[in-house]
Amino acid sequence: MDAPTVISFLFFTGLVAFLTWRLTRGRLDNTEEGYFLAGRSLSGVVIAGSLLLTNLSTEQLVGLNGDAYANGLAVMAWEVIAGASLVVLALFFLPRYLKSGIATVPQFLEERYGPATRALTTFIFIVAYMLILLPFVLFLGAKGLGGMLNLEEMLGLGEVGTIWAVVIFIGVVGSAYAIFGGLRAVAVSDTFNGLGLLIGGLMITFFAFQMASGDGGVSEAFAKLKQEKPEHLRSVATDGGHYLHWSTLFTGVLLLNFFYWTTNQQIIQRTFAAKSLAEGQKGVLLASFFKILAPLILVVPGLLAWQVFANKGIDQASMEQGEVYGQLVRTVLPTWLTGFFAAVVMGSILSTFNSVLNSSATLFSLGVYKKIIRPNASQHQLVMSGRICSAVVAVLAVIAAPLIFLNVDGLFEKFQSLNGIYFIPLLAIVLFGFFNRTANGATAVITIVAGLAAMVLGTFFGGVEALDPETNEVISKGWMIDTFRSGFHYMGAVFAVLLLLQFLLGGFMKRPTPYVQQDAKVVDLTPWKHAKAVGISLIAIVLVIYLIFAF
Repeated sequence: MDAPTVISFLFFTGLVAFLTWRLTRGRLDNTEEGYFLAGRSLSGVVIAGSLLLTNLSTEQLVGLNGDAYANGLAVMAWEVIAGASLVVLALFFLPRYLKSGIATVPQFLEERYGPATRALTTFIFIVAYMLILLPFVLFLGAKGLGGMLNLEEMLGLGEVGTIWAVVIFIGVVGSAYAIFGGLRAVAVSDTFNGLGLLIGGLMITFFAFQMASGDGGVSEAFAKLKQEKPEHLRSVATDGGHYLHWSTLFTGVLLLNFFYWTTNQQIIQRTFAAKSLAEGQKGVLLASFFKILAPLILVVPGLLAWQVFANKGIDQASMEQGEVYGQLVRTVLPTWLTGFFAAVVMGSILSTFNSVLNSSATLFSLGVYKKIIRPNASQHQLVMSGRICSAVVAVLAVIAAPLIFLNVDGLFEKFQSLNGIYFIPLLAIVLFGFFNRTANGATAVITIVAGLAAMVLGTFFGGVEALDPETNEVISKGWMIDTFRSGFHYMGAVFAVLLLLQFLLGGFMKRPTPYVQQDAKVVDLTPWKHAKAVGISLIAIVLVIYLIFAF
């Protein structure tokens, strides 16, 4: 790593920190609503930027580009379907969330089902963030930064030592944002980093096109890729060996996207901080538009990496998916830009990390500390409990992250499979709660427990998939794969069974009175007048994109 790289890295990282401090100083977020919800003051642009940066971290930049390198254009489903899910959030979920005036999803579940459901879901969210989401973010962030900046050689600590060093560094810096700044600082820094990521990500795509085509242009680059790996350019996977076979788009892949963008506390907390429903809808739909375009940054570079590495004589035989993006950045970018982009990646890592910490703090402080430990807690005590929770979660996540070294193959697919363990049962009770007014809290608790048991059973004890090297067909091993063909189909089956279970239980396990949502009157609930038209247009764009690249 040379001097220009170091200078550009430090300059952009420091600039974001300085601008965030300037824009948030003097705005003390030492109250419950201020610290956890930025005083319900966020505009549409800030919400969009924060949504994107909270999501666009290294599990996408490194994980998804590595996935595209191995599995082709079909992996764009994770991004494009996300755009459609955000439309559903804007038009259906957000008006109902803002009407209740909640700060967390478990608060809504308490309103609908009772305190037991809130306590259980709060615990699930915090544990999942600490043991699944944050370790993957930190590990893939360390892999990506290490590859871009050649940190292993510079630090002389070996691969494992370098991962530990970068993970600890990210943990310390990210914690500072979340612990001392609250949601306002998180959202503002996200917006700046989001702009940097957009510019930097498009630069990687541009230079990768140039290098892949030999200066022959976009059409030449795709022509070469189509000649060598034609299956990599199809948006819909039709071969039985692809883990994202087209049928999975209508089962687990759809459900995972749907939960992530409509029910996941880490993501939607910034929409709870909207100054009005109209601003919230503008921000969510703007984020949807950029998510539809996200494959240009998160998928296309991974596709082009095949040709780039071949043109440069880079050995691909032993390259892990987690190494692809870092190697690509180091190969295609001019030296003086590498530091800038590394800083952008650092910003995306910090964004997700500190956003998850803030969400964990919100869940703990409002759902555990205030409800169970100290009901009469002062505003100062609530905020302090959130800061302590953030610190504890950060330390445990930093310890857990390097353990991913135990299995580094297919990281993005593994990440999504683990998410499904809690995504599926929680989505089932939220959706059922919206459409059913009479089922009581016991139905939700039983459904969650049954869903978690079924997902753990299928994820860890259902068997594994392998590919026959001669036929490229799936070799099935285990009852779950033999029966359902794909883990994503299993998720869909579990989800359907959980809905049926709630319907049956709700027939005799009823609330004393039907649930009626009350207007908390915390924000103006007048919808944005163009929300429906924009939402329908965005879904139409999703369908067109799939049709263009389907064959």
